[in-house]
Amino acid sequence: MKVLIPSALRAYTESAHAEASGATLADVLDALDRQYPGIRFRMIDEQGRIRRHIRIFFDGEQVRDLAQPLRADGELVIVQALSGG
Repeated sequence: MKVLIPSALRAYTESAHAEASGATLADVLDALDRQYPGIRFRMIDEQGRIRRHIRIFFDGEQVRDLAQPLRADGELVIVQALSGG
């Protein structure tokens, strides 16, 4: 499936788009991490949860569960909140 990568994570992919496959969100993120080592840790914390500043959408619907099944023909969009002070 097509994965849209936020600018903050493009240091890993060197592109705004990536391709990854998997039956669940966890599988797709694992596949991305195999291609781009370290990228998964930027999205998933040590407890195996999506980090607070990350939002993941599949075909326009927010996905909050790593076990969420995904269709191979869909589009995954990763959004990273920016903050400052």
